[in-house]
Amino acid sequence: MSTQHLDGIKACVFDAYGTLFDFNSAALAASDEIGENWQRLSELWRQKQLQYTWLRGLASRHADFWQVTGEALDFALNTLGIDRPGLRERLMDLYLHLGCYPEVPETLHRLQAEGMRLAILSNGTPAMLAAVVHHSGLENVFDAVLSVEEVGVFKPHPAVYALACERLQLAPTAICFLSSNAWDAYSAKASGLRVLWCNRFGQVRERIPETPDGEIKDLSALPDAVSSPVCGREAMGESPTRL
Repeated sequence: MSTQHLDGIKACVFDAYGTLFDFNSAALAASDEIGENWQRLSELWRQKQLQYTWLRGLASRHADFWQVTGEALDFALNTLGIDRPGLRERLMDLYLHLGCYPEVPETLHRLQAEGMRLAILSNGTPAMLAAVVHHSGLENVFDAVLSVEEVGVFKPHPAVYALACERLQLAPTAICFLSSNAWDAYSAKASGLRVLWCNRFGQVRERIPETPDGEIKDLSALPDAVSSPVCGREAMGESPTRL
């Protein structure tokens, strides 16, 4: 697997859920109550969570991600016929304490040590993001933790990706965006950001407009893809890579 540089990157901006933090870890932690259906519950919960954000965006009926997450969980529990006292509350609390993927801390600290600016750009509410970042011990890593609540619409609306440029005061081509969600990665590219798709789950490429600059299987490959002897130099154009 080759490692080539994306030139001119001054900041790495990460999606949160599924990219930095393992959304399956909530159901896994409660598998003693859920039983053998814990993986199915987690999949359905995540599927409906995303669907509800897209539907609310299309209908201009915004609600924050905490509400949407709870509504998606209610659907999943009801669909699977799971009705245990206190389980909903336990799962929602666990969602505030998701574990990060194994390579995340080392990757972020290496990038930080090399002078790279780091940020999160997520559908999560500020409170949700503060909780999960604190739980993972990453409070001193990020230059910015950005929530869609600042613009009042979920991804993949272009205003969300523009928020990263605005808050970091960088051109889109100076930002490398990372997401494990293909639709998120492709949408960020359509908004002008440089993009590496973190394809954790071995998915096939989407058949939608735009193509990420590269693909990595996890974040451990990121420092070699964006670091350079002269950090922060101006972006000089795009060069598609597969990493």
